[in-house]
Amino acid sequence: MNEEFLKQIDELLARRIGTLEESLGDKMDLLAEGQQMLSERMERLEIRLDERIDGVEHRIDSVAADLSAHRRDTEAHRKGWRVSEGE
Repeated sequence: MNEEFLKQIDELLARRIGTLEESLGDKMDLLAEGQQMLSERMERLEIRLDERIDGVEHRIDSVAADLSAHRRDTEAHRKGWRVSEGE
């Protein structure tokens, strides 16, 4: 092997490695972009889920307050109200 042949091999390897680096860099950029999009989507989903949970908690609190008020009302009128079997 002479110097010229080794120089050609070296140049060929340098081009191939450069192409590989470029391709790998592009793929890493796509991967990073996909991860960013996934992260943003998860954040939006978390916000929507928090809002729905807050709505459910509010409805449960409302039902509990209504039930509590109903119970107080029925306990206050217990002496005056009686259920009797048909005569």
